[in-house]
Amino acid sequence: MRDISSQHIAVDGWRWSAAPHQPFMRCRSVAIVILSRGKCGLSTCTTRYLVAMAAADLLVLITEVILYWIRRHYFFWTFVTITPVCSVNEILSYAATDCSVWFTVTFTFDRFVAICCQKLKTKYCTGKTAAAVLATAGVLLCLKNVPRYFTREPWTIINSVPWGCEPAASYYTDPGWVAFDWIDKVLTPFLPFAVILLLNALTVRHILVASRVRKGLRGESKGENRSDPEMESRRRSMVLLFTISGSFILLWLTYVVEFVYYQITGTGNNLNDSQWIFSCVGYLLRNLSCCTNTFIYAVTQSKFREQVKSAVRYPLTSVLRLINKSPS
Repeated sequence: MRDISSQHIAVDGWRWSAAPHQPFMRCRSVAIVILSRGKCGLSTCTTRYLVAMAAADLLVLITEVILYWIRRHYFFWTFVTITPVCSVNEILSYAATDCSVWFTVTFTFDRFVAICCQKLKTKYCTGKTAAAVLATAGVLLCLKNVPRYFTREPWTIINSVPWGCEPAASYYTDPGWVAFDWIDKVLTPFLPFAVILLLNALTVRHILVASRVRKGLRGESKGENRSDPEMESRRRSMVLLFTISGSFILLWLTYVVEFVYYQITGTGNNLNDSQWIFSCVGYLLRNLSCCTNTFIYAVTQSKFREQVKSAVRYPLTSVLRLINKSPS
C-alpha cells in the first residue's frame, strides 16, 4: 500500500471517500455475529475462515477509514495524530489489509482441498486446522509490518509534540527500505493474485472432469438432467469461492495496474491530476474490497439471508411479545 496521501496533503474533491464505508462497517459487524452463530449451513472450517475475513475487513475500515482518512481530514489535531500513535495505527492498517488479503487466500486453498483433494480433506478441512492457519498467518503478517514504525517521521512539531506520520525521505531512496517495499507489494497483492488464480483454475478443471465422470457413471445422456446432491454441494461451494475471490481480484486490479504503471514510468512521486485521480480510484476500490463480502454472503447463501431477516425481525417480534404478555 503506497501512502498516496503523502503526495497531496488534502484534496477536497476526495474527502467523501471515507463516508460511504460507514454503513459497510455495520454490515461487517452483522456478518461477524451471524456467521459466528454457526447457523448458516456452513462447515466449521468455512465458518471460521469467513468470520476471520469479516473481522479483518472490519479492522481495515476502522484503522484505514476512521483512524486515518476521517481523522486526517476532519479531526487532525487529536491524540491519534501524534506521531507515535499514528505510526502504530499505520502498522495496524497494513497488517489488517494483509490479513484481509491472505485470509482470502487461505479460504481459497481450503475450498481447493475440500473439492479437489478428498484424501487430505478429512485432515485439513477442520475447525482446529482453520484456527491454527488463521492464527499463524495473522501473527506473521503483524510481525512483517512492525518495521514500518521506523519509516515514519512527523509532519510538524508543535511545542515539542510531533504531529502526523509521513514517510521519511529515506523510505523511497534507501536500498533496504526500497527492497522492503517491493517485498511488501509482492506479498500483497501480487502473490495472492497468482495463488488465487492458480487454485481457482485447478478447482474448475477438477470439477469439470469430475462432472463428466459422474455423468458417465450415472448413465446420463445429453438431454437428461438428474439431481446429483454431491455436484449440487460442489456447485454451491464454487459459487461462494469464485464470487469472493473474483471480487477480490477485480477490486484490487486497478491498484495493481496503477502500481505497475507508476513503477515502469517512474512517475510515482510526481503525479498530474488525471494520474492522481486514477491512483485515488485504485485506493478507493481496494478499500471497497473490504466491504463486499457481506453482500456476497447474502447473494450466494440462502441461510445467511434467513439469519439476516431473523435478526431484523427480532426487535419487532420481541416488542410484540411484550405487548401481548402485558396485562390488559
